[in-house]
Amino acid sequence: MFYGIIIRLFLLDNKHHNTPHIHARYAEFEASVGIEDGEILAGNLPRKQLRLVQAWIELHRDELMADWELAVNGEEPYKITPL
Repeated sequence: MFYGIIIRLFLLDNKHHNTPHIHARYAEFEASVGIEDGEILAGNLPRKQLRLVQAWIELHRDELMADWELAVNGEEPYKITPL
């Protein structure tokens, strides 16, 4: 969690979007955001919060991809440092 944005990576979550992604929630907004390109796959976030999420993804892309592999295999992902 950073700046009021909650980031989640769900176990076995590769069937819905079939691409590596995270779930970001801010107030009443929620979106699935691609790890590889930072683009919204579903839902929406305010522009400012989306930019923060995209910056965080950019800084932690390798860690996120490693966690994605763990999660889709049903293993617990590691925690990643917030912004």
